[in-house]
Amino acid sequence: MPEAASAPTAPRATIGDSEFDRDTELTRREPGVYDIDLSAGWTIISAVNGGYLLAVLGRALADALPHGDPFTISAHYLTASQPGPAVVRTDVVRTGRTLSTGQASLFQYDEQGREVERIRVLASYGDLDSLPDDVRTTAKPPAIPPMDHCFGPEDGPAPVSGSSAIADRLMLKLDPSTLGWALGQPSGKGEMRAWFGLADGREADPFSLLLAVDALPPTAFEIGISGWVPTVELTVHIRCRPAPGPLRVSITTRNLAGGFLEEDAEVWDSADRLVAQSRQLARARLGGAGS
Repeated sequence: MPEAASAPTAPRATIGDSEFDRDTELTRREPGVYDIDLSAGWTIISAVNGGYLLAVLGRALADALPHGDPFTISAHYLTASQPGPAVVRTDVVRTGRTLSTGQASLFQYDEQGREVERIRVLASYGDLDSLPDDVRTTAKPPAIPPMDHCFGPEDGPAPVSGSSAIADRLMLKLDPSTLGWALGQPSGKGEMRAWFGLADGREADPFSLLLAVDALPPTAFEIGISGWVPTVELTVHIRCRPAPGPLRVSITTRNLAGGFLEEDAEVWDSADRLVAQSRQLARARLGGAGS
């Protein structure tokens, strides 16, 4: 089992009583309709992080469906979300004994007071605790140095101006071999690996896994592209409930073409189990231009 040195020593928040839980909590207005104030604490530049948004919609569907754990959730990001009021509308597509399927959309308002759809998801939910223990896999946990040999946002300037808000809420320690971009010497490999947790010490659960797959710096940085890399589509598979302790996240990009790239992520827990996988399509701002 890998060594996880330098774990957080501050008083630990608990699941249900942490900043992440408070900032993803929705108020049910009526069946299938929820209100939320999207927190500015989870922004990158001025846009709300896609993983945080997925966790918000994930919690809405957990309330709307008879099953409480996301198994697979696919999201299309239609327009950039901003901090502030939002409405989530859910629809139950199908309910079964082991799986239930639903869809949800998040809306905000433009300057004329008209609703604008920001993100739409389709998801299947079940009970992670009911899954069998049989595992047959060729997947292996990523090799990441001990935590005290890795580096976090606090060890250097923010990679993108104004992007520190979400970083302040994460325990993120990046593998030095994927930090060439921070020194102006990107490796060209399209890889990012890190120890991951929430800064207040809250342990991971299925909803924070939805955040984890989209919380590391973009792999585009390591192939020489800077600036915002907005997500077009993101699909996450939750494989099991994570064990206590820090997570290890590995993200790779193999192909950038036509201004778009894919990111494949794996999330491993302290028990060396693959707890989440994802693939996303993202738009690369070629030439280093942000937006």
